[in-house]
Amino acid sequence: MKKTWWSWTWRIFALLFVLMLCYQAWIAAHIAWWVNHNPTTSAFMDDRLLIMQSKDPKAKLQYKWVNYKNISSHLKRALIASEDAKFVDHEGFDWEGIQKAYEKNKARGKIVAGGSTISQQLAKNLFLSTRRTPWRKGEEAIITLMLEAIMDKERIFEIYLNTIEWGNGVFGAEAAARHYYQISASQLSAEQAARLAAMVPNPRYYDSHREARGLLRKTEIILSIMDNADIP
Repeated sequence: MKKTWWSWTWRIFALLFVLMLCYQAWIAAHIAWWVNHNPTTSAFMDDRLLIMQSKDPKAKLQYKWVNYKNISSHLKRALIASEDAKFVDHEGFDWEGIQKAYEKNKARGKIVAGGSTISQQLAKNLFLSTRRTPWRKGEEAIITLMLEAIMDKERIFEIYLNTIEWGNGVFGAEAAARHYYQISASQLSAEQAARLAAMVPNPRYYDSHREARGLLRKTEIILSIMDNADIP
């Protein structure tokens, strides 16, 4: 009886392991496809659309893909400066940034800072749901390594720029530029780009609170440092 129990236990673990490998292979295949093909949506976009349509069945996302060269360099620099200053140099993780975020959160007794890189944010947005699970961070790390191994920095950043949330149902640089300034992403000025970058941590709030004091203060900070940002 005991031998039979162990036999079934190992079979179940083996099956789960195979399923996990298949899932990782499915993700890797998607990433490889997206090296030369543009994503039409992301897991986070799908989640947001479902939430919006639960309130209004006719709700739609504002989203339009635009090539990397057609996005203002001001926006690229502003996002690197505000979200991931070491993006072009690290291999997916900014260990110093993670340590600083941990110490800041520990001192405050709550989560007030994150150490996620642009690659980590993209991994989460593309594949993971908004639900917090015990294994989510581990899966995010695996996907981040895949992104860095399969794609170059410019492609990672291009997809990030096109899938990041910038307001209630607003996704990507082109939709954000048109939503807030009625211009294309290529026409964004340094100040406009700095403001959009400042919105990233809480875009839906800032969409309806565009003159918030914290947003204005962070915009000024980003504007003062963005010229030093290295972009791919």
